[in-house]
Amino acid sequence: MNFKKEYEKLASIAADEILSAKGREKLEEIKIKFLGRKGQLSLLMKNLGSLEAEERPIWGGKLNSLKKKLTQALEEKVKELLDESKKYEAIDYTLPTGDISLPGRNPVLSVLEDVSEIFTEMGFGIAYGPEIETDYTNFTALNFMDDHPARDMHDTFYLRDSDMLLRTHTSPVQIRIMQNYPPPYKFIAPGKCYRRDTIDASHLPVFHQVEGLMVDKDVNFSHLKGILDEFARRFFKEKIQTRFRPSFFPFTEPSAEMDIACTICEGKGCPSCGGNGWLEILGAGMVDPEVFRHCGVDSNIWQGFAFGMGVERMAMIKYGIDDLRLFFQNDLRFLEQF
Repeated sequence: MNFKKEYEKLASIAADEILSAKGREKLEEIKIKFLGRKGQLSLLMKNLGSLEAEERPIWGGKLNSLKKKLTQALEEKVKELLDESKKYEAIDYTLPTGDISLPGRNPVLSVLEDVSEIFTEMGFGIAYGPEIETDYTNFTALNFMDDHPARDMHDTFYLRDSDMLLRTHTSPVQIRIMQNYPPPYKFIAPGKCYRRDTIDASHLPVFHQVEGLMVDKDVNFSHLKGILDEFARRFFKEKIQTRFRPSFFPFTEPSAEMDIACTICEGKGCPSCGGNGWLEILGAGMVDPEVFRHCGVDSNIWQGFAFGMGVERMAMIKYGIDDLRLFFQNDLRFLEQF
């Protein structure tokens, strides 16, 4: 028997097990295992007789010293576990909990989900695309002229030394779908957008949009109007009056903006609607043939319409909120209302 090797092995293993022990019961097992009457230290003591006479007192002293050292380590570990348990002794885990007040969902997320659900119920799919786009997919393919103000550095976040940018709308998703798949299409594209806006009650540099596209044979403006009227009725959960006003967008022709009768004054005129009784909720129109040309879609066969809405604006109208910044301040007093 190599007494020195057995001694060193016992000293190392016992110390490690004491340090890693997780509870009083485990410590008691360790004490019996190493320091008990039949423990490993007692076995080594009994083997002292196998040593030379001059070595016995030397190793006997070392074993006694090890016994004191392990006993002290056990006592310190017991104290450590006791101190740890005092941190939790005031908590009774068997007591029933009281009512836990949780804030509601952020209105922007709720509106995004509501809009998506309404359009999927009407047969639209959902498509997603990257938030970093090329100048071509974000502007050129959507019929923005080279000198269009939206291309300016003060309106768009460009990536340094490249033609890449943070998308300013989710319309590039429509371009990517039309470039890679044959018609017909019927989908919405929800997501984040980015523009260089000064932060105030109605502007943020990061916002959400939902854009939609439907392309098929014999699609016309009546289909667009009917679908958007139905969307407004479902979203606001009431019979609501709508109107379309002529407008201009580079990627649609003809183009229109859709208004609803003010949900606060019911069209009579109030500060929220600027006194005219109407609130703008989205822009729309028939897809311009030039956009189809960029995407390789034959406009002599296929027609379509597109629309887009700001999710934050829809949330402000639906919930009567007058400051866009409230959506992103994580104020529980605000979120608890939803």
